[in-house]
Amino acid sequence: MGVRPSSPLDKRQQQQLRGQMDGLLRAFLPYYRRQLAVAVLRQISRELEPQEPARCQLIGSSKLPRVREHQGPLTLLHGHPPQWQPTFCVLRGDGRLEWFSQKEEYESGGHPLGSTALTGYMLLTSQREYLCLLDDLCPSSSGDLAQEEPLRVLEEPVTYPLFLVHPFRAHLCFCARTRGAQRAWRLSLQGAIRLRATVLQRSRAPAACAFLDAVQLYRRHRGFAGGDDSTLGSDAEVLSAELMRELLPVLRAQTLQGLRGAGRARARACAEFLDAVHAAVLARASAGLRAFQPEKDALLAKLERSVRSELEQILQQRAERARKLEAEIRAPLEVCLCRMVDPQLSQLTLALLSPVEATLGSIETLLIRGMDRLSHQLHKNPSGSRLRREVYEFGEMPWDPELMQVCYREAERNRSHLAQLSEPFGFLGMRSLVFGAQDLAQQLMAAAVTTFLQLADQCLTSALDCSQTVEQLEKVRGLVLKKFISDSETMRWRFTRDWLLGILWPFVWSQLGAGTRQEYSEVDGDILVVGCQVLTTEGVCKDVIQSLLLQRIDRELKKIFSASDRISSPADHSGAQWNQQEANEGFQAQV
Repeated sequence: MGVRPSSPLDKRQQQQLRGQMDGLLRAFLPYYRRQLAVAVLRQISRELEPQEPARCQLIGSSKLPRVREHQGPLTLLHGHPPQWQPTFCVLRGDGRLEWFSQKEEYESGGHPLGSTALTGYMLLTSQREYLCLLDDLCPSSSGDLAQEEPLRVLEEPVTYPLFLVHPFRAHLCFCARTRGAQRAWRLSLQGAIRLRATVLQRSRAPAACAFLDAVQLYRRHRGFAGGDDSTLGSDAEVLSAELMRELLPVLRAQTLQGLRGAGRARARACAEFLDAVHAAVLARASAGLRAFQPEKDALLAKLERSVRSELEQILQQRAERARKLEAEIRAPLEVCLCRMVDPQLSQLTLALLSPVEATLGSIETLLIRGMDRLSHQLHKNPSGSRLRREVYEFGEMPWDPELMQVCYREAERNRSHLAQLSEPFGFLGMRSLVFGAQDLAQQLMAAAVTTFLQLADQCLTSALDCSQTVEQLEKVRGLVLKKFISDSETMRWRFTRDWLLGILWPFVWSQLGAGTRQEYSEVDGDILVVGCQVLTTEGVCKDVIQSLLLQRIDRELKKIFSASDRISSPADHSGAQWNQQEANEGFQAQV
């Protein structure tokens, strides 16, 4: 079965990991400080711009996206040697899974046998797929697994399995009692994995936006040019994953040399060792970010005052520098766009639009059914307990994984085709893209449900008779659908535009010669405010390139939307980069 090290991490290893994470933080925090300044400048610039009419017509939900709690019995593969043991599992609203020896222990407030935050996990419901994954993680040296000691407990058929796997955490192997229980757990776990992963993307706080930008800038300077899934999870989890990816090849090779047994047993033992490494790295990352918090708060306050007082000068210098940079790079950039982007832009745009349209279409169908069911129940029994239950269930629709699963599945459509189209651009963030589409569906459903309930509450009174009530609800239903259609068109445009930019921008930047990139990465001539870089040559260059790239994207979107009569007058998205980033933030805040 394989043998784990007697102590997963000795003091020397723990000290070494702390030093490595401290080194990563020292290298990363200058990028974070710079992007905090950029985020403050962006926020203040947006506040002082003329206010535009609200683009979204639905009333935003006051409820934050949340995991729907779930609980029930599951059998867990646990122990050394591993055996299937009955447990009672609880999925918390924050996306943490806990398991207890029995239900009574949970109900009495006892401590769980174990728990894990579901960030970064992938859920498998096929025993064959899981065994293949173990074989890939630790292939047999002889090439013949039958000649090695098998992991017999997993070789035996498992009914209704739920395998939670992670690139550098211990695997969790559960099985449910029935197919229905397996389905309910699958939907709940998938929702928790998604919401844990997109916590930063859904935040509208300047610090969250700054952190995301800083991670991408940090990785770009380390040679990772393409878009990927490196920003999924909380800030500490993102930094922990960054270090784990660097350490993983050496850790896995060193660990496997010290383990005996069959390939699958060794693969599981290696995952358990990596779990201990990850726990130490995550603890150090969390401590480091907590220690940085007072400095971050003070810096944000100082930037707020300084940038407001110097805003006009900063923006003037930025505009002047942008004009000069555009004159320098426009010719080579145009060659790159004509040769490498234009031939695939139309097909890539349609591939992005297709699953988003299907997702929002399924949301509309689900919304109509929910409104019709609620109207029918109100007409049938306007004051009964059944009506109160129907109203509650209608309000919970956005958070119900069973109801929303069709919409979420639509977001996966054409995933393989889109991956093939984006592969030449080096884009590896397909999981983030799918999660983003699913978050968009949930946000739009939440806004539509909130709008319907608030409008219905405003117009329905006890003075109305039955026919008047039905008439008022029909008016509310029609108004909500009009608002929904308008908002879904806006969101479809924004989502497709933002992800086209996310796929194409890193590729275009990488196509600039190494010397050119180095030139634009120099700090000479940067505008400094209170010792922190508000504007850099590299940042302005990025704005210029994205602005020119967005002109291409907007033309393509307008052509496609106009041809299909999806939208009569698309919003003008051809402004400066600050406006583009505002749109990105608006989208992230909604999802």
